[in-house]
Amino acid sequence: MTKTAPNDYHAAGTPADSQAILKWLESPSAPHPAEELPTLRAHLTGLRQAPGALQQKAVALDGLYARASGVVAGLLPTLTERALPVAAKTRRLVRSIVDLLQVMADETLALVEQLDPEHQPSVHHPSLSPTLALWRSLQASAQQLIVCHLIAAPPRVGTWQQLHQTYATAQRLHLAAAVPDGLDSSLQHVYHAAVLLGCAHPASLTPPEVVFLASYFERFADHLEPTTAASAGSPGTFWIDPTRDLPAASSQRKATPQAQPIEYFSCARLCLLIRNQINALEAGTPARRLDLSDFAETPAGLGVLRRLVARWSGSGKRRFQRRRQNTRTLLAAGLDNLWQVCRKGEPTASELSTWMITNESAEGYAVMHLSGKTGALTVGGVVAVRTGSESEWQICIVRWALSENPEHLELGLQILAPSAVSAVLAQPSDTLGTQYLRVLLLPEIPRLRPVKLLVTASGALAKRRSRQVLVIEGENIVVREVTSTQIDEQTTSVDILSIEPEPNPDE
Repeated sequence: MTKTAPNDYHAAGTPADSQAILKWLESPSAPHPAEELPTLRAHLTGLRQAPGALQQKAVALDGLYARASGVVAGLLPTLTERALPVAAKTRRLVRSIVDLLQVMADETLALVEQLDPEHQPSVHHPSLSPTLALWRSLQASAQQLIVCHLIAAPPRVGTWQQLHQTYATAQRLHLAAAVPDGLDSSLQHVYHAAVLLGCAHPASLTPPEVVFLASYFERFADHLEPTTAASAGSPGTFWIDPTRDLPAASSQRKATPQAQPIEYFSCARLCLLIRNQINALEAGTPARRLDLSDFAETPAGLGVLRRLVARWSGSGKRRFQRRRQNTRTLLAAGLDNLWQVCRKGEPTASELSTWMITNESAEGYAVMHLSGKTGALTVGGVVAVRTGSESEWQICIVRWALSENPEHLELGLQILAPSAVSAVLAQPSDTLGTQYLRVLLLPEIPRLRPVKLLVTASGALAKRRSRQVLVIEGENIVVREVTSTQIDEQTTSVDILSIEPEPNPDE
């Protein structure tokens, strides 16, 4: 159970005055950032009704915001669990963080109502700036969304609407393009970065990918281009209804409502930038030289950038209709587990979990967990599913995940192949000797995919090695030389490669 700070004496009583809050801010921080959450929330909530002049309250709010920002920054790295669903303890922590961020967004926005938008604060009272207050409110709402994305949870009701409305207030006051003193981004930039992360379909991202893209959009949100309804048919075009509690929607996947005003923007320019960055990274340019984090050089970093371009550059329309179902299915998760499943054909009960198929199409399923240990489940990982009396295990990749509480987990699965073969990949090395990797070999699918696929652990294959030796153990041991022709997909869990037989030089 989270401990409260020793001097949390106003959490259930009369709110502290501004001077008492300022005195508390001078006290040392708690040993663990989570211990400060209740006190910070209590002080922020009570500040509006506390006695004192506006100037004193603004200074106290300034100090509380700075301290709360440090606490949230210290806690974010602890929320990057990859296995789903996340533990109940982590969810309680997230709820406390989101509550604090909501109060921060509310209180900084409330300060704007008490300030003259034409007022230019002096260097002695910078906390009286309406520009700074609006910026902080936007930032707190944006951080709420990031925290929820990290645990695959839906955002708090009203978060998107508050973000849109706060930005609308900044536009009405002609402050959207302003950069508060001491900061390096405008209110518009903060808002656009949050909107772009919503466009990236956060449910399809792992926590490291969420952190990476949040940082990426903070750097390159200025590449977002406002556009008009006339461009709604173009790939990468999105619309926002500021009156609704929803993220931006693709104009090609969701019809624009008749309500006004609707705002449109295009990601085409940003897609061009990402393509150029991918080409530079593949050519060996260090990520730092491109103003990117080191994560961009990893297979997962390159993979998420490729998926982003594919999602925003494509038509976005579904190729197949989904049908509602309530069929039960068995699921096995994790590459090593699937390797054993495909080799033995019949896994032990401890390796399986039971799910309900809620809808299906020719491409895959949406499933909801019913019972059993979920195992090493993560977005971008591979799973095998089998329904009814079927003998073969379908191999799927987890495209998205949604978890509203520790007992609830839904997944979107894309079918990669109707079956798979367990194999071992031999990688000769001059320094380490021959390395052996467990891999899955996926067959061709007539009229859909004319080549075989190789599924390996992420980053396991030596870079720039195209020729591989594949060992398949069945009734007989088969040894094949294969060449990888292209990388089909890279995630934090697996690499998926197209392969073909190595030509025989004697033929």
